[in-house]
Amino acid sequence: MGGLQPLGDNLNSECRALAQALRELFSELAVSVRRCAARCYVDAGTLSRYLAGTRVPPADFVDDFLRHIEDVRGARVERAAREHLRVLRLAALRTNASISQAVQQLEGQLKVADREVRQTSAREEELDHALDGCHHAIEDLDERLTKLEHPDGSTHRPAPAEADRAAILGERNVLALQVARLSVELERTRRRAAFAEARCELLERQLEVVEQQQGAVLPEPELVRLVDPLNAPALAAGFRPKVLLVDDKRPNLMALEAVLDTHGHEVVSVSSGQAALKALLESDDFAVIILDVQMPGMDGYETAAHIKRRARTRDIPIIFLTAIGNDPEYSMRGYAAGAVDFIVKPFDPWALRAKVAVFVEIYLERREHALGRD
Repeated sequence: MGGLQPLGDNLNSECRALAQALRELFSELAVSVRRCAARCYVDAGTLSRYLAGTRVPPADFVDDFLRHIEDVRGARVERAAREHLRVLRLAALRTNASISQAVQQLEGQLKVADREVRQTSAREEELDHALDGCHHAIEDLDERLTKLEHPDGSTHRPAPAEADRAAILGERNVLALQVARLSVELERTRRRAAFAEARCELLERQLEVVEQQQGAVLPEPELVRLVDPLNAPALAAGFRPKVLLVDDKRPNLMALEAVLDTHGHEVVSVSSGQAALKALLESDDFAVIILDVQMPGMDGYETAAHIKRRARTRDIPIIFLTAIGNDPEYSMRGYAAGAVDFIVKPFDPWALRAKVAVFVEIYLERREHALGRD
């Protein structure tokens, strides 16, 4: 069929179904892509993308396209066929819209993390400068104190004026306290900067996964390859890392399971913080924990604190699932409790899959490294 390109790689089922339906209709025209494009008032490249499934056509194009089919057939396209094509197009649009929403969500989180990196880096520079100033001031005071005690440079130590000596020592003590305070704040700022930088790297990896998944609703072996092509053999050999889901509401767990169940890892669902701690004691193969913040009894913050206190579980990354939103106060409280990432309810399935895929990939990389050392 003149100039028709093959279907795009990694198409999702919705976009593939729409493209195949359009290609079947296109074959009835028995013309080249260029001539069909001229008839439908679009350029040939755009039409090629519609027929390859890499772009969803607008409704006006579909109407024009069907009119040309009717001209060739000499009869109207049946209403059921029109409705089927409309349903396919809407399904493809919803998929693309969801991926775009996931990209926007992750890019928003990346923007916040990058701003945190820049702010903490600027603050780190300010603190470094302030500390240098304090150290120089202390050195000057020490020199003044030495001159006061040995004015002629000799070893003879005259009794200095007590008032001058007390004033210098008092000023030095104030500066020493300031150095201690600034040093603590500097260390805390450096940790925040390192954490924010690590979050930027995580979010960039998550965005890469979403872009790879641009319409990738694939069979399980392909999803395993998408998550981690280097470690797919380990999964194929029977090893499946676990993902722990913690939420007190069964409908929420079912929604999470529906998104994550067929992606090359084993999903373990529990409905409380206590049950989560028990599940973590029973197995060492958890790659990531998705933890609801607002649960009765032991909430997400308390559960995370218990997880991080245990040597056996402290290194398992925690994604907080929250309905609170992107409020920095709550996200910082989550990070302080031990979370490394968060996702907002109602969660976007593409963003959630990308986050889990990256943490599973990191887990497999570390496991492969550990097995290599052994």
